Amino acid sequence: MQAEAVVFDVGRVLYQWHLRHLFGKLVTDPARLDMLLGEVVTEEWHFEHDRGRTLGEMVPERIALYPDFEPEIRAYAARFNETIPGPVPGTHALVERLDARGVPLYAITNFGAEFWAGFRPTAPIFDRFRAIVVSGEEKLAKPDPAIFDLAARRFGRAPEAMLFIDDNRANVDAAAAHGWQVHHFTRANLLEADLAERGLI
Repeated sequence: MQAEAVVFDVGRVLYQWHLRHLFGKLVTDPARLDMLLGEVVTEEWHFEHDRGRTLGEMVPERIALYPDFEPEIRAYAARFNETIPGPVPGTHALVERLDARGVPLYAITNFGAEFWAGFRPTAPIFDRFRAIVVSGEEKLAKPDPAIFDLAARRFGRAPEAMLFIDDNRANVDAAAAHGWQVHHFTRANLLEADLAERGLI
């Protein structure tokens, strides 16, 4: 079936995301930085915010566990946009080409609600999107099948009529199991070739 709409992930597909990009500016001791990223402010802990926990719950709890890292934990909450250094090379141009051809654009992102509220105004590329499902707002996160069901209802399209693009294999596999067309993102040029083969650009 020809895909009639394209659904993007955000982090590491449209925008780079690295906790180290913020903390590398704040922590000069390599051993402390490694402990911070490996044990204290980890992607696994951050994912709790993606799933819907509030920073008001998470930050004091983490400081109680790691009081020596209080400044860094507070910086995570206050300066999260600095973990996003910029667009993934090449993907914004593909969004613009799809939009120019009138292809409906959507997104499903694992993103904390508070962080999304701070980031979205800095990212005009999303003005081209018709709807965006944000995990922290829905308290559902990929690869939970429920978020794909919700997105299909929200977008008003059958899963098999949409191409879902994500860098995370588990998310891609979950979408495919739910009937979506999928692309496992690694590089923009490979995505471009896939979009062209599908007749979307």
